[in-house]
Amino acid sequence: MSIAHQEAVLDAAAVDALFTEARTANTFTGEVTEEQAQAIYELAKFGPTAFNNQPLRVTFVRSAEARGRLVQHMSRGNQAKTLAAPLVAVLAFDTEWHEHFETFLPQAAGLKAMFDDDVVRYGTGRDNAHLQAGYFILAVRSLGLAAGPMTGADFSAIDADFFPGGGRKSFLVVNIGRPGEDAWGPAKTKFAYEDVVETV
Repeated sequence: MSIAHQEAVLDAAAVDALFTEARTANTFTGEVTEEQAQAIYELAKFGPTAFNNQPLRVTFVRSAEARGRLVQHMSRGNQAKTLAAPLVAVLAFDTEWHEHFETFLPQAAGLKAMFDDDVVRYGTGRDNAHLQAGYFILAVRSLGLAAGPMTGADFSAIDADFFPGGGRKSFLVVNIGRPGEDAWGPAKTKFAYEDVVETV
């Protein structure tokens, strides 16, 4: 048993489902219900972020028309699996996330002025939405589903097509479903603790 299993407060099956046995799927089968889609967000939203800001915005692409539009903006290697996935999510961040300070941190709503600077606001929104994307993937896995996150896409084209108002910036497309036939590519090496961790 690994040290991760020994130290975890979750049972071994949960640790495996979330981390040690979970992998990115390339083919999918089954369906993802509206209840499951809602549960993914309801779990992901609890992950910590700076100031409790919640810049992540999720667009679930279900209709054939919208899926066809999205696939046109995916890199060639990602098109077929995006077209076939039971559910696809486009993850973006709200570029005006700070306007909701009174909702997500009412006791410190005065801090909103810190983010009037476009560069600071954009960077904070982007970074925290990326953090929330990690929670989103773990939420997918916690429901017994597999996630296929992809950055191989023309995100400027996705934004122009799906978010023409300019208030959202997409950064990740996630295929979701049960793993299909030959879902897993070759196992990828992960760095060891001693390769990346130091204590000072």
